[in-house]
Amino acid sequence: MRRLFLVGNWKMHLTPKEAHRVAKEIKKGLANKNSPYEIVICPPFVDLHPVKNAIEGSQIHLGAQNVHWENEGAFTGEISVAMLEEVGVQYVIVGHSERRKYFCETDETVNLKLKRVLKSSITPIMCIGETFEERNEGRAKQVVSRQLTKGLQGIPPNEIERIVIAYEPVWAIGTGVSASIEDIDEMHQFIREYLNNFGDDTLGERVSILYGGSVKPENVGKITKINHVDGALIGGASLKPESFLRIVDLANG
Repeated sequence: MRRLFLVGNWKMHLTPKEAHRVAKEIKKGLANKNSPYEIVICPPFVDLHPVKNAIEGSQIHLGAQNVHWENEGAFTGEISVAMLEEVGVQYVIVGHSERRKYFCETDETVNLKLKRVLKSSITPIMCIGETFEERNEGRAKQVVSRQLTKGLQGIPPNEIERIVIAYEPVWAIGTGVSASIEDIDEMHQFIREYLNNFGDDTLGERVSILYGGSVKPENVGKITKINHVDGALIGGASLKPESFLRIVDLANG
């Protein structure tokens, strides 16, 4: 049975003190609540220690927003897998569209990062998705196919099974406009069929696939009820404890 996830991506928000406070409030709100979802918080690097301390003893998992593919070296501003592991990180986002757009990440660097993370105890969350122009040109599936083909190149099916995939249409991220239920369902089904052809006949049924892009309390219930969706990658709505906790409640149904 596929694992279910609700992942909060805090992006470049919250100082260490703020992050500690928000994480503690989320922990308090989740106390004594049973959820089928694995709850993951991905704060900025400087917030990892404070958030780890705040969520200790809870059901919340610690995630990071990025990682480098080399073990160490002259890579100013970068963070290695070993550094994340020692802090206690359990998940890491790889290939987010903002990293691709603003920091020149490519399908090839995503592939390098995935291969390195898979050698560790950390679970990678691989982001894919098309831009507004690409969807309007009818190339959404072509773009997603390319990202999967190049991003997963050389990774055997039993390792791909460890990867969590997050489909995030770029045009829906931070815009307040979520993809339609029909579009989400169609693309998630397409990704599963692609994985079946890429690996083996059932690989697509074993990989957890999340939806991301303006997920909020108003739409999360409908999104998580879609058959092919295994949870959500949540941006701005995860920064406010009351909003994130409401999302968890509504996803639980």
